[in-house]
Amino acid sequence: MTQPNKADETPPPTTRAGRLEQVLRAEFAPVMLAVEDESALHAGHAGARAGGETHYRITIVTEQFSNLKRIERSRLVHNVLSREFAGGLHALSLILRSPSEI
Repeated sequence: MTQPNKADETPPPTTRAGRLEQVLRAEFAPVMLAVEDESALHAGHAGARAGGETHYRITIVTEQFSNLKRIERSRLVHNVLSREFAGGLHALSLILRSPSEI
């Protein structure tokens, strides 16, 4: 039995943005993905924490959103990120499109 080469393994992301990107890529295989930390814009507001990593703008373009309503797309993303919400993620601003919509 061959052991995996540790040098070929990608280390887990150390930031929430990195984790969000990793999970979203794995789940949706997007043709376009952008994850932006907007936490600094919400400093002092509900849900904001020192150190940030609470508020994000996410843009996803994927075939998986074809023929889905806006609310269905949003629910999919929120469900996929439920672990991050449980760990301190407070809010998302979502732009969710299928390739035919761009």
